[in-house]
Amino acid sequence: MALVPLSRKGPPSPSRPGKAAYLPTTREDMDARGWDQLDVLIVNGDAYVDHPAFGAALIGRFLEGRGYRVGMISQPKWTDTTDVSRMGAPRLFVGITSGNLDSMLNKLTAQKKVRSEDQYSPGGRTNMRPNRASIVYGNLCRQAFPGVPIILGGIEASLRRIAHYDYWSDSIRRSVLLDAKADMLIFGMGERPVWEVADRLAAGETLEDLRNVR
Repeated sequence: MALVPLSRKGPPSPSRPGKAAYLPTTREDMDARGWDQLDVLIVNGDAYVDHPAFGAALIGRFLEGRGYRVGMISQPKWTDTTDVSRMGAPRLFVGITSGNLDSMLNKLTAQKKVRSEDQYSPGGRTNMRPNRASIVYGNLCRQAFPGVPIILGGIEASLRRIAHYDYWSDSIRRSVLLDAKADMLIFGMGERPVWEVADRLAAGETLEDLRNVR
């Protein structure tokens, strides 16, 4: 795939007054934009903060600026698929991140004591995301959207992309990609790779074709 300047933009997304500043988070937001389906759904372990310091929002805005219909579901309930499926199955893929911090480190201190506050959740509330959120969200989305590609990203997935020592269980764990039942893992700075994946899937390529993403 030839590199395209990062300044390339797609058509502006229609929006309703008061909501123009945000990615859609509900079916009502989609209806207000005249969308019947998302291209990309991002499932995020943090609260939705529309600022480039938050990776999920940055990737969502990056894809939106290139013409894709992107929705965001932040801190979904993980006991069943109702919350994560509220905007329907996306056309291209589901992107999953545990948030700006490894979900276990977000919950526990280095001494394995439960933290009293979660700085990435509304009001500092705790227990807003599951342990090993990338794995839980991945399995949840696999159940909710059979046949839809699932792509992991963010710091938790990046640091656990290969077999690794897990401090919390004092054991060697295999790649998070396997336990999350995901199809692909994008690690590190993900803007260009996720854009390439979106463009190639939109052009009709399959996951099996995506062997040379850079």
